[in-house]
Parts: sequence; structure tokens; C-alpha cells
Amino acid sequence: MHRPAPSRRGFLLATAGAGAALGLAAGPATAGARPRPRPFGRYGSPAARHTPRTLYVDPHGRGDFTSVQAAVTAAAGSGWTLVLAPGTYRETVLVDADRTGATWIGASQDPRDVVIVHDNAAGTPKPDGSGTYGTSGSATTTVRADGFTARWITFANDWLRADHPGVTGTQAVALKAMGDRTAFHHCRFLGHQDTLYADTRDLGLFARQYYAHCYVEGDVDFVFGRATAVYEQCHFRTLTRTDLAGAPYGFVFAPSTAGANPRGYLVTRGRVSSEAPDGHYKLARPWVPSSDTTARPMLTVRETHLGAGIDAVAPYATMRDAHPWQEQRFREYRNTGPGAAITVPENRPRLTRAEAASHTREAYLGDWRPYARR
Repeated sequence: MHRPAPSRRGFLLATAGAGAALGLAAGPATAGARPRPRPFGRYGSPAARHTPRTLYVDPHGRGDFTSVQAAVTAAAGSGWTLVLAPGTYRETVLVDADRTGATWIGASQDPRDVVIVHDNAAGTPKPDGSGTYGTSGSATTTVRADGFTARWITFANDWLRADHPGVTGTQAVALKAMGDRTAFHHCRFLGHQDTLYADTRDLGLFARQYYAHCYVEGDVDFVFGRATAVYEQCHFRTLTRTDLAGAPYGFVFAPSTAGANPRGYLVTRGRVSSEAPDGHYKLARPWVPSSDTTARPMLTVRETHLGAGIDAVAPYATMRDAHPWQEQRFREYRNTGPGAAITVPENRPRLTRAEAASHTREAYLGDWRPYARR
């Protein structure tokens, strides 16, 4: 079913399909509309602090801080918990590598209520005149630390191409995650190009990341990077585009897995839907960056519903002629839906049952078990 694109300034709080993806009630969120009497829910308050290393953030002034970055700056060292009250936090946030073991919690347990958003793009000029931000610099939230966990939070970048027709660097990252043992549960990632950057701090670090019951939307390469990342029961939604006359509108995944890394992206038990016309999106294309021409991008999509928005005849594309997608590590296993129809077998590389046994969350994440019930 095709729907007209919602207002892109309103998409933060009423994203098409987000409520269904997360099992939430339908209807727009009320983030920031009015203060709640108990902004931190069951997670305590500055007057009844759960632990000495718990900080409370509330844009209405009822916490320890009114901005997320201020709380991060104060939380030096390891093992801090930030509880975020409902609200829209318009800012950029950086979690340095030495702030390990941090946990962020959206207090209402509804990710539509807690939104961290900004609007830088790769081509946005820096205020000091030193150039533009570049892709990494455009990120609303950057997490460099190991052991980071977030629950029930929306990470967004609402930079719009239509507002900046002269800007050519249109990458606009909502979140860049770079640490090992990084987990996101019931979170949303909203943007257009390069929404979710699942990456590592350096080429030799095979950082493991886990995304469970999350929602991601965008158009061009909107899940990309070189991390070892598992996306379990996540919903990926492709957006319509009014600036293009025909297909393809974009690509869901663009992994850049290091050649020495035996594990790239694993998508399992998820779904891909679209507000664009049928067949207007590719499932993936490989990103072999100039900084690592030995990369061998790896993506496995298994037991996932691929909607009609995915081009079933040719679901993969090549980003650069020197690195055709056929030479990369792209595989599928037991996917369903019209976008998974096998019409040209050579265009749908598939795992055997024996091979699929090594493409599981356990195999990808090893001794780290963020999916274990607590």
C-alpha cells in the first residue's frame, strides 16, 4: 500500500509504520507537549536516585540536566546510567571511548516519547569556517565507547534535501555506533541517507553490535558500516522520493566489512516495508571505501519478510565497478514476501541449510549475550 510522504519535519513523532513495528499504540507521540508529573517513571528521580551512578535528564528542568550531552560530560568513567524523560532533545551528542559501560533509558518505555535529533549533513558548513562536517561529523549521536546500551529512544537526523538544494553532501547520520558490545533495544533511527552508521573505531577492531526490535527508516544506504552487527526482529522502512523520476530510489544496506572479519551484518526475523512504489529499492550494495580497498562487505538476510518495495529481479547493485556485488559476501536464507521472490536465481545468492547454521546471533556475537532475558 502506498501512502503520501508525511511532513518530514513531523516524521520524528509520527513515523509511518513505527508504532506497528514496535508493538505500540497507533497515533503521534506527545514528546515535549506537556510535562508529566512523574517524568522518570519507575526509574527514580534526583530525590530518589536508584544508584549513585544514575543521572536524570529532563528538558523541563526536573532532572540533574536539561541536555543529554551535559549529562554525558558529567558521567566521567564507566558504568553510568542516564534516564531520559519524555521530550525532544535538539542537540548533538558524543560519548567518548573512555565512558564505557553506559546505559541510556527512555523513561516512558515508548521510543516515540524521547527523541534526540539534530540537522547536520555531510555538506553542512561548520560554524568556524573550517570546512564541512563530512559523513561522520554529521551524526546527531556518536557512540565511541564499548559496552553501551540504549532502550526506548529515538535517534534522528531531520536534515532535508529539499531545504538545501545546493548541498551535494546529503549524507545525514542519526547515529554512529563504533564500540564493541553495543546494544539497542526498542529504539528508532530516523533519517534519509546514511541513517544508521554501524561501524568500528578502527579497521582492526571487529566491534560487535546488537539491535533488537528496532525501527530504521531512510533511502540511500541507510544502514551501513563495517561493524559485526545483528539486527533481530527489526523493521526497515524505505521512504518515497520526490526528487527522482524513477527507480532505484536507494538501498537499504551498504556494509563495508573488513576483509579479515568473518562476520558482517546479520538480519534475522525482521521485515522490510516501503512507502515508495513497488520495486523501487535495492536490498543492498557493497561499500568498499577508499580507506580500505581490501574490504569484503558481508550481509546475510534470513527468515525476513521483504515487501514489494524491494526489486526482486535484481535486489543487489554495485557501488563501484571495481568491486561488483557478486564478489562480496551477500547471502539470503528462507526469506518471504514479494521482494524475496526468486525470479533470476543468479541474482539471489542463498545459503544452504548447513551454511545457515553458522549465521546466527550466537555465532556472530560469541561470548557476548545481549539477547539473554534478564
